[in-house]
Amino acid sequence: MRKRVDGAAIVIHFVLCVGILVVAMPFVWMVLSSFKTLPEFYTFKFLPKSWTLEAYQHIFAHTKYVRWYGNSFIVAIVVTVSELFFASLVGYTLAKHRFKGNKIIFILILSTMMVPTELLVIPWYVMSTALGWTDTYWSIMFPGMIQAYSVFLMRQFMLSVPDDLIAAGRIDGMSEFGIFLKVVLPQVTSALGALAILAFLGNWNAYLWPVIAITSENMRTLPVGMSLFSTADAGGLQWNLIMAMSTMAVVPIIIVYFIFQRRIVEGISLTGLK
Repeated sequence: MRKRVDGAAIVIHFVLCVGILVVAMPFVWMVLSSFKTLPEFYTFKFLPKSWTLEAYQHIFAHTKYVRWYGNSFIVAIVVTVSELFFASLVGYTLAKHRFKGNKIIFILILSTMMVPTELLVIPWYVMSTALGWTDTYWSIMFPGMIQAYSVFLMRQFMLSVPDDLIAAGRIDGMSEFGIFLKVVLPQVTSALGALAILAFLGNWNAYLWPVIAITSENMRTLPVGMSLFSTADAGGLQWNLIMAMSTMAVVPIIIVYFIFQRRIVEGISLTGLK
Protein backbone atom coordinates (compact mmCIF):
# COMPACT_ATOMS: atom_id res chain seq x y z
CA MET A 1 0.00 0.00 0.00
CA ARG A 2 1.19 3.45 -0.82
CA LYS A 3 1.87 5.68 2.10
CA ARG A 4 -0.43 8.64 2.30
CA VAL A 5 1.39 11.90 1.68
CA ASP A 6 1.13 14.10 4.75
CA GLY A 7 0.62 17.67 3.57
CA ALA A 8 1.56 19.14 6.94
CA ALA A 9 4.86 17.24 6.95
CA ILE A 10 5.70 18.54 3.47
CA VAL A 11 5.02 22.12 4.56
CA ILE A 12 7.10 21.68 7.72
CA HIS A 13 10.05 20.23 5.78
CA PHE A 14 9.82 23.02 3.22
CA VAL A 15 9.89 25.67 5.94
CA LEU A 16 12.86 23.93 7.58
CA CYS A 17 14.77 23.83 4.28
CA VAL A 18 14.10 27.53 3.72
CA GLY A 19 15.31 28.22 7.26
CA ILE A 20 18.50 26.26 6.64
CA LEU A 21 19.18 28.26 3.49
CA VAL A 22 18.59 31.56 5.27
CA VAL A 23 20.98 30.59 8.07
CA ALA A 24 23.64 28.99 5.86
CA MET A 25 23.80 31.52 3.03
CA PRO A 26 25.68 34.28 4.92
CA PHE A 27 28.22 31.71 6.13
CA VAL A 28 28.70 30.26 2.64
CA TRP A 29 29.04 33.77 1.19
CA MET A 30 31.67 34.63 3.82
CA VAL A 31 33.74 31.53 2.97
CA LEU A 32 33.52 32.15 -0.78
CA SER A 33 34.40 35.83 -0.35
CA SER A 34 37.60 34.88 1.44
CA PHE A 35 38.86 33.42 -1.86
CA LYS A 36 38.22 36.65 -3.80
CA THR A 37 40.40 39.66 -4.49
CA LEU A 38 39.25 43.00 -3.10
CA PRO A 39 38.03 44.39 -6.48
CA GLU A 40 36.12 41.18 -7.13
CA PHE A 41 34.55 41.36 -3.67
CA TYR A 42 32.86 44.64 -4.59
CA THR A 43 31.29 43.07 -7.68
CA PHE A 44 28.98 41.18 -5.26
CA LYS A 45 29.11 38.03 -7.37
CA PHE A 46 28.36 34.90 -5.37
CA LEU A 47 31.10 32.62 -6.73
CA PRO A 48 34.70 33.81 -7.15
CA LYS A 49 35.68 34.31 -10.78
CA SER A 50 39.25 33.28 -10.01
CA TRP A 51 39.91 31.42 -6.76
CA THR A 52 42.88 32.83 -4.86
CA LEU A 53 44.55 32.40 -1.46
CA GLU A 54 45.79 35.98 -1.53
CA ALA A 55 43.74 37.00 1.52
CA TYR A 56 44.99 34.11 3.67
CA GLN A 57 48.59 34.67 2.62
CA HIS A 58 48.33 38.37 3.49
CA ILE A 59 46.90 37.94 6.99
CA PHE A 60 49.56 35.37 7.92
CA ALA A 61 52.42 37.42 6.47
CA HIS A 62 51.45 40.99 7.39
CA THR A 63 49.28 40.80 10.52
CA LYS A 64 49.50 39.28 14.00
CA TYR A 65 46.51 37.06 13.34
CA VAL A 66 48.24 33.92 14.65
CA ARG A 67 49.03 35.70 17.95
CA TRP A 68 45.41 36.90 18.25
CA TYR A 69 44.21 33.39 17.51
CA GLY A 70 46.47 31.96 20.21
CA ASN A 71 45.33 34.58 22.74
CA SER A 72 41.69 33.69 22.12
CA PHE A 73 42.46 29.98 22.50
CA ILE A 74 44.22 30.51 25.82
CA VAL A 75 41.45 32.69 27.20
CA ALA A 76 38.57 30.51 25.97
CA ILE A 77 40.05 27.20 27.15
CA VAL A 78 41.23 28.41 30.56
CA VAL A 79 37.97 30.21 31.35
CA THR A 80 35.86 27.29 30.11
CA VAL A 81 37.72 24.79 32.31
CA SER A 82 37.50 27.16 35.28
CA GLU A 83 33.78 27.73 34.76
CA LEU A 84 33.04 24.01 34.45
CA PHE A 85 34.92 23.18 37.65
CA PHE A 86 33.78 26.01 39.91
CA ALA A 87 30.19 26.18 38.65
CA SER A 88 29.70 22.44 39.12
CA LEU A 89 31.34 22.56 42.56
CA VAL A 90 29.18 25.46 43.74
CA GLY A 91 26.09 23.90 42.14
CA TYR A 92 26.75 20.63 43.97
CA THR A 93 27.22 22.44 47.27
CA LEU A 94 23.99 24.43 46.92
CA ALA A 95 21.98 21.43 45.69
CA LYS A 96 23.12 18.66 48.04
CA HIS A 97 24.33 20.34 51.23
CA ARG A 98 21.89 21.86 53.68
CA PHE A 99 23.31 24.75 55.69
CA LYS A 100 22.08 28.04 57.07
CA GLY A 101 21.78 30.67 54.35
CA ASN A 102 21.80 28.16 51.48
CA LYS A 103 18.79 29.65 49.71
CA ILE A 104 19.85 33.23 50.41
CA ILE A 105 23.26 32.62 48.84
CA PHE A 106 21.61 31.07 45.78
CA ILE A 107 19.23 34.03 45.42
CA LEU A 108 22.12 36.49 45.73
CA ILE A 109 24.03 34.62 43.01
CA LEU A 110 21.00 34.74 40.71
CA SER A 111 20.46 38.43 41.44
CA THR A 112 23.82 39.25 39.84
CA MET A 113 22.35 38.15 36.50
CA MET A 114 20.16 41.27 36.57
CA VAL A 115 23.20 43.58 36.52
CA PRO A 116 24.15 44.54 32.93
CA THR A 117 27.75 43.87 31.92
CA GLU A 118 28.08 47.51 30.83
CA LEU A 119 27.73 48.56 34.47
CA LEU A 120 30.43 46.14 35.62
CA VAL A 121 33.23 47.09 33.24
CA ILE A 122 34.05 50.27 35.19
CA PRO A 123 34.68 48.54 38.56
CA TRP A 124 36.44 45.71 36.72
CA TYR A 125 38.76 48.21 35.04
CA VAL A 126 39.42 50.13 38.27
CA MET A 127 40.26 46.88 40.07
CA SER A 128 42.47 45.65 37.22
CA THR A 129 44.38 48.92 37.15
CA ALA A 130 44.83 49.01 40.93
CA LEU A 131 46.16 45.44 40.99
CA GLY A 132 48.38 45.86 37.93
CA TRP A 133 46.48 43.36 35.80
CA THR A 134 45.94 45.63 32.82
CA ASP A 135 47.08 44.22 29.48
CA THR A 136 47.53 40.67 30.80
CA TYR A 137 45.73 37.37 30.24
CA TRP A 138 44.41 37.51 33.77
CA SER A 139 42.75 40.87 33.14
CA ILE A 140 40.76 39.33 30.28
CA MET A 141 39.89 36.10 32.07
CA PHE A 142 38.98 36.95 35.65
CA PRO A 143 35.41 38.28 35.05
CA GLY A 144 34.38 35.01 33.40
CA MET A 145 36.04 32.45 35.67
CA ILE A 146 32.61 31.63 37.11
CA GLN A 147 29.19 32.86 35.98
CA ALA A 148 25.87 33.00 37.83
CA TYR A 149 24.05 31.32 34.96
CA SER A 150 26.52 28.42 35.06
CA VAL A 151 25.95 27.94 38.79
CA PHE A 152 22.19 27.97 38.24
CA LEU A 153 22.40 25.42 35.41
CA MET A 154 24.62 23.03 37.35
CA ARG A 155 22.58 23.33 40.55
CA GLN A 156 19.40 22.37 38.73
CA PHE A 157 21.07 19.27 37.28
CA MET A 158 22.67 18.38 40.61
CA LEU A 159 19.22 18.29 42.18
CA SER A 160 18.37 15.33 39.92
CA VAL A 161 21.24 13.22 41.27
CA PRO A 162 19.80 10.69 43.78
CA ASP A 163 20.81 11.31 47.37
CA ASP A 164 21.22 7.54 47.78
CA LEU A 165 24.25 7.58 45.48
CA ILE A 166 25.91 10.26 47.58
CA ALA A 167 25.03 8.43 50.80
CA ALA A 168 26.52 5.22 49.39
CA GLY A 169 29.75 7.07 48.65
CA ARG A 170 29.93 8.34 52.24
CA ILE A 171 29.30 4.85 53.58
CA ASP A 172 32.20 3.58 51.44
CA GLY A 173 34.45 6.14 53.11
CA MET A 174 34.85 8.55 50.21
CA SER A 175 35.64 12.20 50.93
CA GLU A 176 33.16 14.88 49.90
CA PHE A 177 35.44 15.99 47.10
CA GLY A 178 35.87 12.38 45.99
CA ILE A 179 32.08 11.96 45.90
CA PHE A 180 31.84 15.12 43.82
CA LEU A 181 34.43 13.92 41.29
CA LYS A 182 33.65 10.21 41.06
CA VAL A 183 29.93 9.97 41.84
CA VAL A 184 28.22 13.26 41.02
CA LEU A 185 30.06 14.59 37.96
CA PRO A 186 29.59 11.40 35.88
CA GLN A 187 25.83 11.80 36.36
CA VAL A 188 25.74 15.34 34.92
CA THR A 189 27.97 15.00 31.86
CA SER A 190 25.14 16.24 29.62
CA ALA A 191 24.96 19.51 31.54
CA LEU A 192 28.76 19.81 31.51
CA GLY A 193 28.81 19.36 27.73
CA ALA A 194 26.14 22.00 27.20
CA LEU A 195 27.90 24.39 29.57
CA ALA A 196 31.26 23.78 27.86
CA ILE A 197 29.85 24.88 24.50
CA LEU A 198 28.16 27.97 25.95
CA ALA A 199 31.26 28.97 27.93
CA PHE A 200 33.67 28.43 25.03
CA LEU A 201 31.49 30.36 22.57
CA GLY A 202 30.97 33.21 25.00
CA ASN A 203 34.68 33.66 25.67
CA TRP A 204 35.79 33.02 22.09
CA ASN A 205 33.47 35.79 20.85
CA ALA A 206 33.94 38.17 23.81
CA TYR A 207 34.61 41.73 22.72
CA LEU A 208 33.42 44.42 25.16
CA TRP A 209 35.66 43.64 28.13
CA PRO A 210 38.79 42.54 26.17
CA VAL A 211 38.78 45.73 24.10
CA ILE A 212 38.80 47.73 27.37
CA ALA A 213 41.31 45.60 29.27
CA ILE A 214 43.86 45.25 26.47
CA THR A 215 46.06 48.07 25.18
CA SER A 216 48.90 46.36 23.29
CA GLU A 217 48.54 44.75 19.88
CA ASN A 218 50.19 41.51 20.98
CA MET A 219 47.59 40.90 23.70
CA ARG A 220 44.52 41.39 21.51
CA THR A 221 42.08 38.55 21.24
CA LEU A 222 40.63 37.57 17.88
CA PRO A 223 37.43 39.69 17.96
CA VAL A 224 39.38 42.76 19.13
CA GLY A 225 42.12 42.29 16.56
CA MET A 226 39.64 41.78 13.73
CA SER A 227 37.54 44.79 14.71
CA LEU A 228 40.56 47.10 14.76
CA PHE A 229 42.13 45.64 11.63
CA SER A 230 42.42 47.98 8.67
CA THR A 231 44.92 48.76 5.92
CA ALA A 232 45.48 52.45 5.54
CA ASP A 233 47.57 51.99 2.41
CA ALA A 234 44.56 50.37 0.71
CA GLY A 235 42.34 53.33 1.54
CA GLY A 236 40.14 51.52 4.02
CA LEU A 237 38.99 48.08 5.08
CA GLN A 238 39.94 45.11 2.97
CA TRP A 239 36.83 43.01 3.27
CA ASN A 240 38.31 39.95 1.60
CA LEU A 241 40.91 39.82 4.36
CA ILE A 242 38.23 40.20 7.03
CA MET A 243 36.22 37.39 5.42
CA ALA A 244 39.31 35.15 5.53
CA MET A 245 39.85 36.00 9.20
CA SER A 246 36.21 35.32 10.01
CA THR A 247 36.26 32.01 8.16
CA MET A 248 39.17 30.72 10.21
CA ALA A 249 37.65 32.16 13.39
CA VAL A 250 34.57 29.93 13.16
CA VAL A 251 36.57 26.70 12.71
CA PRO A 252 37.13 26.09 16.47
CA ILE A 253 33.45 26.80 17.15
CA ILE A 254 32.38 24.19 14.61
CA ILE A 255 34.85 21.66 16.03
CA VAL A 256 33.65 22.23 19.60
CA TYR A 257 30.04 21.90 18.52
CA PHE A 258 30.59 18.59 16.72
CA ILE A 259 32.49 17.21 19.72
CA PHE A 260 29.78 18.15 22.22
CA GLN A 261 26.65 18.18 20.06
CA ARG A 262 25.32 14.94 21.55
CA ARG A 263 25.89 16.27 25.03
CA ILE A 264 24.17 19.58 24.41
CA VAL A 265 21.11 17.82 22.95
CA GLU A 266 20.99 15.57 26.00
CA GLY A 267 21.44 18.56 28.26
CA ILE A 268 18.40 20.21 26.73
CA SER A 269 16.20 17.11 26.59
CA LEU A 270 17.05 15.30 29.85
CA THR A 271 15.79 16.43 33.23
CA GLY A 272 17.19 13.54 35.30
CA LEU A 273 19.09 10.30 35.17
CA LYS A 274 18.46 7.59 32.60
